[in-house]
Amino acid sequence: MNTSIMPVGSLTADQVRQVLLAAVAAPSLHNSQPWQFSCTAGVIELQADRSHAVPVADPEHRELTLACGAALLNLRLAIRVAGVYPDVRMFPDHGKPDLLATVRPSGRRPATPIDRVLAAAIPQRRTNRRPFLPLAVPAHVQAQLRHAAEAERGWLAILDRTQLPKLLVLLRRAHDRQRADPDFVTEWQHWTGRDQDVYDGVPARNSGPLPEPQDEYVLRDFSNGKGAPRTTGKDFEPEPLICVLGSFQDSRHAHLQAGLAMQRVLLTATAVGLAVSFLPQAVEVPATRKELRTLIGGGLWPQTVLRIGYGSPVPATPRRPAP
Repeated sequence: MNTSIMPVGSLTADQVRQVLLAAVAAPSLHNSQPWQFSCTAGVIELQADRSHAVPVADPEHRELTLACGAALLNLRLAIRVAGVYPDVRMFPDHGKPDLLATVRPSGRRPATPIDRVLAAAIPQRRTNRRPFLPLAVPAHVQAQLRHAAEAERGWLAILDRTQLPKLLVLLRRAHDRQRADPDFVTEWQHWTGRDQDVYDGVPARNSGPLPEPQDEYVLRDFSNGKGAPRTTGKDFEPEPLICVLGSFQDSRHAHLQAGLAMQRVLLTATAVGLAVSFLPQAVEVPATRKELRTLIGGGLWPQTVLRIGYGSPVPATPRRPAP
């Protein structure tokens, strides 16, 4: 975060600090935190921070924009629970392509009960790369997750048993293609397996156990070889709930909107006691992204893949210092 704290609109300086802290708790590719906030007397601006881009894995900045959309939802929720109305404008100035949104906190408006539930989940949400319990997510909870995506004009395609083996093929193909690219490997090593005292990237303690060849849905070693070996009996769940978060268009605006939908799904999952991790490699490789779109029916543009289940507590990933 790079901003001076001052009152903005109907928010006090202390409230501004709190809503910005909520915003930057959003997830991002490799915990790269590719956002920048600035404040004027009446507006909080959200800009893409390309110095924290991950250009090999994300050359079109899809995941960068998705992460910024997630931060925008957190910001909007935090302002609402402060009793203030957030007037959000996406891409307000075509001459400033990195200005993704402006938020004008103006007027008083009480938060809804769902606003409060989701805002309370912001500091509790974690990306959980560890094995989940072999428990099925109930149908009514799956419906809640779908409704969360729809509330932000997204769509959550929940894969069935016939689709999961096909997804596995796409994940492995995308994984193998990325690992065969020396530039991808160099970038991966830069962002993962980091020490405890860094402010971005994935620390080794947040990486989960070392993957094994037979792991079907957890293919990546976020620890750079520094992770703990698998504990005997702690295998990954045999039938995870796998969902594809999709949008109805494939523009930058749609990517930002999909980030809001993704974060609402993540916070809804957190609020009902679910854990989530990401399987984005099939979306990062253009060829497998095209096949994934066909797999989910051809009407949606896949933006990320989520693995959802019941997991044990994990530590939070670090964040860049707030002013």
